[in-house]
Amino acid sequence: MLVKVFGAAVQGISANLITIEVNCSKGIKFMLVGLPDASVKESHERIVSALQVNGYKFPRQQVVINMSPADIRKEGTAYDLPLAIGILAASDSISNQELENYIIMGELSLDGSILPIKGVLPIAIKARELGFKGIILPAKNAKEAAVVNNLDVYGVNKINEVVDFFNKKNDLDKTTVDTRAEFNNAQQSFEFDFSDVKGQENVKRALEVAAAGGHNLIMIGPPGAGKSMMAKRMPSILPPFTLHEALETTKIHSVAGKIGNETSLMSRRPFRSPHHTISDVALVGGGAYPQPGEISLAHNGVLFLDELPEFGRSVLEVMRQPLEDRKISISRSRFTVEYPASFMLVSSMNPCPCGYYNHPEKECVCANGAVQKYLNKISGPLLDRIDIHIEIIPVPFEKISDKQPAEASSAIRERVIKARERQALRFKNEDGIYCNAQMTPKLLTKYTSPDNTGLNLLKTAMNTFNLSARAYDRILKVSRTIADLDNSEQVQSKHLAEAINYRNLDRESWATKS
Repeated sequence: MLVKVFGAAVQGISANLITIEVNCSKGIKFMLVGLPDASVKESHERIVSALQVNGYKFPRQQVVINMSPADIRKEGTAYDLPLAIGILAASDSISNQELENYIIMGELSLDGSILPIKGVLPIAIKARELGFKGIILPAKNAKEAAVVNNLDVYGVNKINEVVDFFNKKNDLDKTTVDTRAEFNNAQQSFEFDFSDVKGQENVKRALEVAAAGGHNLIMIGPPGAGKSMMAKRMPSILPPFTLHEALETTKIHSVAGKIGNETSLMSRRPFRSPHHTISDVALVGGGAYPQPGEISLAHNGVLFLDELPEFGRSVLEVMRQPLEDRKISISRSRFTVEYPASFMLVSSMNPCPCGYYNHPEKECVCANGAVQKYLNKISGPLLDRIDIHIEIIPVPFEKISDKQPAEASSAIRERVIKARERQALRFKNEDGIYCNAQMTPKLLTKYTSPDNTGLNLLKTAMNTFNLSARAYDRILKVSRTIADLDNSEQVQSKHLAEAINYRNLDRESWATKS
């Protein structure tokens, strides 16, 4: 008997429908075709054990299974459950009347338990898009899939629950999630807060500007000055997710298997902080079976690179194109996968190998030229793509011992949200532009036009610091954000002066040791 069961294959952050055709006929062979990988082929042993333990018989017939379309490679163990259900239906152990209404996915253990899988959210979105009535999947993935409305989501723990459901011996409980309520409730809770940071008002201001405009930022300062401490608090001042951003970010983390069990929709912007020993493939994504890298996992959030010069040169250089295009394409001989990568790059570094160049109290012991050599580990093109360079000096004892709490993240966040609202209004008719950092040259000309005083200031800065055309654009973008924080429609010379002040590493004299 020939039956069809439906599953899905995840490619990039989207899913493709997979039709599993199972035919039982006379014979003794078991054949699985349709470009399955080794883990899919190994499902035979898991299915046989799961069926036997739960009192079902694997058919003593020839079983031929075709997974269509055959040009898409089927990977992983998530096909165990649909294959098992298809085999039981083809051997008349299950009624096949309702099979066409559901997408079924899940990994089987030897005792018939159904284990969680990756990429559930894209699969659920595809099921709704194709008009399926519902989706049956592991119970631990049910809340994640239930984010998708107009789709019946059934979470199951054992294979016999699925068999009894199709044989109409019992009903499965639908999983429902009040997405907006859960999403809104988790928006305000953060582990780290800027109220813990004493002093460093100029650095906090730079971080506020970066958050308000979505700008990339680098902090330069000696050990213990608070660079990592402040970077970890960046998510607490970023504007809250929109539902669209939350859904897109959750899809990426779902595909990578980074969504926790019993989790529905991500409600806080991601903060990724890879170690400096990371490879370029781990950063941008890829592998034999392409997976999202750290830059895609930081999509709509923050990618923090601590001790930037210690990262491999090739690792840093592969970020140049994603920083401009806000997406990454991973090509293989048979297909190309594209992952979004619209992230805020926040990085930190010591000013020199010993860490104490420009320190107000400790003397730098590096040799002449060592400071410039250390800075040269970061290429000029990459530094050009970082909008804000801010120097940090250690906090004096009087500030550290001050019992008065500093300004809380919530107060800074309110100003950031207001600035972003101005930008949202400005770019409401611009597709794919949501903040000042994303402005194209055309938009930059349209919305950032300094007066004569400001132009003269810019000209002086360009000539004095020998700035590139890209640095010029970055200064204009940052000044536009500063004007938004100042609730000013016009970019004034004071806004440009502050933006120019955030280009410390562009100054030729910065790394000159006296």
